[in-house]
Amino acid sequence: MPLFAFKALSASGEMSRGRLDARNELDLEARLRRMGLELVSVRQLAGLAHQARSARISRRERLALCFDLEQIVRAGLPILDGLRELAASCDQPGLRSVLSCLIEEIEGGRTVSQAMATFPKVFDGVFVSLVRAGEQSGRLDEILEGLARSLRWQDELLAQSRKLLIYPALVCVVVLLVAAFLLVYLVPQVVTLLRTMGTELPLQTRALIAVSGFVVHWWWLGILLPTIAAALLAHAIRIRPAVRMRFDRWKLRTPVIGPILRKVTVARFAAAFALLYRSGIGILDALRSTEEVVGNQAVALALQDAAVRIRAGSRLSDGLERTALFPPLVLRMLRMGESTGSLENALKNVHYFYERDVRESIERGLKTIEPMLTLILGGMLALILFAVLTPVYEVLGRIRV
Repeated sequence: MPLFAFKALSASGEMSRGRLDARNELDLEARLRRMGLELVSVRQLAGLAHQARSARISRRERLALCFDLEQIVRAGLPILDGLRELAASCDQPGLRSVLSCLIEEIEGGRTVSQAMATFPKVFDGVFVSLVRAGEQSGRLDEILEGLARSLRWQDELLAQSRKLLIYPALVCVVVLLVAAFLLVYLVPQVVTLLRTMGTELPLQTRALIAVSGFVVHWWWLGILLPTIAAALLAHAIRIRPAVRMRFDRWKLRTPVIGPILRKVTVARFAAAFALLYRSGIGILDALRSTEEVVGNQAVALALQDAAVRIRAGSRLSDGLERTALFPPLVLRMLRMGESTGSLENALKNVHYFYERDVRESIERGLKTIEPMLTLILGGMLALILFAVLTPVYEVLGRIRV
């Protein structure tokens, strides 16, 4: 169906703008009227009929959608009427187009989970599986509440992870700017002075002059080459699974940040797996759904191996132990839960363990990275100043004589 851009008036007289699939303008007008909107103007967008299918919404918008859907289900309102009201009052164009398409799919006879499955960039496999389980068990409100809690935790986790990288990035930028100033402005002036004095330059100073000359004349190459290399690496990661696998393994092995990324990745798995299992989804199906949540191909491959062992008759704790991703304490929790028949409580404890451990690991990582960066970058500046000042002091010593 073609995609139309429209302007419409709500019952309160507010002007709304958006995009919506429709068979024709009459179908669009009827669809807007069912949403409580009166069509004012319309324009067909050629070639963009499926743009809404590729729309992306932020995690906060998805969190707000979970909360709104939970309130609709708890209040006993029909889900279709609730979605229409949400679409009519939505201010975000991307989310509005997604809601409009969900309404269209549900009106066509699909369930909520089936409609959400047509938006893989908005609702991942875990999200759709949980909504489907909620529909089948009649506990959709509890599922949506758990999803909102999980999304809120992921948002906080992302904020903490960014905090880990902000300080190193700022320090690196400041030091690189200072080093560039020294190499571009200070070093050439000192070199001119030393050459007029006729003094012999030491090895470290000659090396610094060579670096300074490269920065002055070929600075654009220093920006262009890393940019091209990063773009090629990103493209290779996107299209070649083997490169993506090696890169993901390398991320988990990097000093300081690697162990934290490993804990963050496994924490995502633990949160999603616990939520799926509590919703009545089987262990193997839950493992399969969480593979795309972890965001790391090396960890996803380890979970696939665990699923193979569990399918062959191993217990969950035994299958996860072979992945070498989980600490002994977590595996003991799972074994105890399996032995006592309270695996759900064990998964809750695992989630709590990782929630606390990731927060503490990020704080420890910050405390480790700060002095390490200070020493490394301070040492780099000290070497530059040493190479510059050594011949200057030699010249001043000759003048005193």
